Amino acid sequence: MTATSTRTGYLYHEVFGWHDTGSGPIFPSNGFGGVQPMLHAESPETKRRFHELVVVSGLIKELHRIEPYSATEEDLLRCHTVEHVRAMQEASKLPKGGDAGDGVSPFGNGGYEIALLAAGGIMAMTDAVLSGEVRNGYALVRPPGHHAIPSMGMGFCMFNNVGIAARHAQTKRGVGRIAVVDWDVHHGNGTQAIFYEDPSVLNISLHQDNCFPPDSGKISETGAGAGTGYALNVPIPPGSGNPAYEYAMTQVVMPALRRFRPEIILVSCGFDASLMDPLARQMVTSEGYRRLTTLLMEVADEVCGGRIAMSHEGGYNPMYVPFCGLAVLEQMSGHTTLVDPYSAFDYMASGPMLDHQRAAIDAAAKNVAGIPA
Repeated sequence: MTATSTRTGYLYHEVFGWHDTGSGPIFPSNGFGGVQPMLHAESPETKRRFHELVVVSGLIKELHRIEPYSATEEDLLRCHTVEHVRAMQEASKLPKGGDAGDGVSPFGNGGYEIALLAAGGIMAMTDAVLSGEVRNGYALVRPPGHHAIPSMGMGFCMFNNVGIAARHAQTKRGVGRIAVVDWDVHHGNGTQAIFYEDPSVLNISLHQDNCFPPDSGKISETGAGAGTGYALNVPIPPGSGNPAYEYAMTQVVMPALRRFRPEIILVSCGFDASLMDPLARQMVTSEGYRRLTTLLMEVADEVCGGRIAMSHEGGYNPMYVPFCGLAVLEQMSGHTTLVDPYSAFDYMASGPMLDHQRAAIDAAAKNVAGIPA
């Protein structure tokens, strides 16, 4: 399987902005409980502004547009239980919709159909990369997916988009070994749960230590049964910036990918490890994300012909997420456009890595040797 294109794919659909997460900032608004109505943290703003910056910057002219299609129930059931799928279908028919499962992941009427298009969007981008239509690609979808476990949605996620795309690639495209790299600031617990006993999928999660879900994503979580060794967790201390994240890439992610040698790399790309995010406490800048992308592309060229399909996950600062996303897309495509106006704050994130940050990543790196050769 060889790449036949140098183009970068890009996928977005306006209906992703119509996914309705209600009026509670995280918890449902409560007129007598002190939770005032306002935009939910997982609102359309970050994604819409990201897409509009891609257009206004002119980068859209350098990208190859990929059209999403809707996942089927069969696609969902490769990762989720019948009970969860039925619950989402029924709640989606209600005038005000329902919740994905944890009480803080609301969706409006018709949310099920939007979630199908989000999952299908990652499938479509994966198809395009595997077929050689594009060399790599970014799917800007909503709702996100990496927290959704087989039996329920959670953490603003309804269905596990990357998991569904991985199973699609294996079932319908004949792919054997797939790697998932998750650099969302929150642990990719749902993706880990789906593949925890599966040696055909290497799942690597870089996340802020004990951020969300609670007590999830520990170094000791390395897989089970036949999947032992194929889950790698890198819990990074709060306050870590660009040097620590780059160190995690060079000491854990890149060696693991070289050892596993996947046929394609799927990325759960969240921008909530950024300097200005309200739901975490990391310090990565747009240039940090550009560097992560550069390193990932380098190892992808070595092991899988450069095949990378990225799925948008978290990121909750509508002012800053667009510039982080633009940096990733610029690096993937090899074209530069605008200078990040917030680069004046880069000094906060580019100081020397601290000893405790290095020690945490070194501890996680020991598990790379546990990937069966």
